[in-house]
Amino acid sequence: MSENNLISVMIADDDPGMRLILRKKIQATDGFYVAGEALSGEEAMTLYDKLNPQVVFLDVDMPGKTGVECARLIQDKNPACILIFATGHEEYMGEAFEVYTFDYLVKPFKLDRLEQTLARIDDRLHRRQEPLPAAPRPAEPRNVAGRLMLRHKDGVTFIDMNDILLVQREDRATVIYTENNGRYVLSETLSETEERLDPEIFFRCHKSYIINLRRIKNITPYGRWTYVVQLDGTDHDALITHEKYEELEQKFG
Repeated sequence: MSENNLISVMIADDDPGMRLILRKKIQATDGFYVAGEALSGEEAMTLYDKLNPQVVFLDVDMPGKTGVECARLIQDKNPACILIFATGHEEYMGEAFEVYTFDYLVKPFKLDRLEQTLARIDDRLHRRQEPLPAAPRPAEPRNVAGRLMLRHKDGVTFIDMNDILLVQREDRATVIYTENNGRYVLSETLSETEERLDPEIFFRCHKSYIINLRRIKNITPYGRWTYVVQLDGTDHDALITHEKYEELEQKFG
């Protein structure tokens, strides 16, 4: 199978023995390949920018930047990247899950535990998980004729607010995805964009995502306290935290 059809994985760990264990198990698992390995935090970020892997295994304690610092930087570049910590430091688990880590493996872990994580990643990326009940769609918004003015280097563009499917942080910019594969890159922050959107339609489900409530298709488990939102009209997913999922249930319950 071509590497283009496989799930790309990057390993960042200064322990050569752990890198070897992870590499051998990942390479032996159908559907995965190791795109590269890093020995320090700085090297991890340089390699991440070069490879743009779908999955990153991180140690917490590395020379230079820590694994948690790298995870924050990676999430700001691509919040959809799957982050897994493999570390001997159990005490950092809380910090790791603050950056919506997919899993946290405490060394020494059994290989079947790693197998379970890889199977869940495969399920996640190929959308084989059972969806949770989708939140009911809200009533038609009051300002259905609402328009949004987007400033960019060539001037301004006006779009119908109802056409917006998803707003997310992407490579340190705010990006709007709309109907018919529209994509608009803004210089403003996600919070600044949120203030201009109709709260009857849009919901800040995660620090990196705003979703159109009327376009939710289903919600599936992601990590320990996070879920994935799939939306009608786009292949781009959003993450929703457990707290925001409960807020969504209350909003439409």
